[in-house]
Amino acid sequence: MQFCDECGSMMKKRGEDMVCASCGYHTEQNSTGDFVSTQKQKDEDVIETEEGAEFEGKPTDDSVVCDECGHTVAWYTIKQTGSADEPPTRFFKCTECGYRWRDYN
Repeated sequence: MQFCDECGSMMKKRGEDMVCASCGYHTEQNSTGDFVSTQKQKDEDVIETEEGAEFEGKPTDDSVVCDECGHTVAWYTIKQTGSADEPPTRFFKCTECGYRWRDYN
């Protein structure tokens, strides 16, 4: 990863040069390593939301309320959906009606 000398933003590779996405500053690539670009999401990054999907988790106490049926017990699991410096996301499934929702701490 290379950062802009002018504004500090992350640079993107364009041809043989590096270009700042924020200010447009151009420079040569300063690393001899390979750059990897991801084009699509990996299967392990996808969170299963299908109705018949397995849902592993722990039962909650009465601290949550299902928006569909008002039941106060749900299964939950925690996944890191953002970058490592962001809080994890909690996914819930109502034990009564099966409604699913997420909570962004």
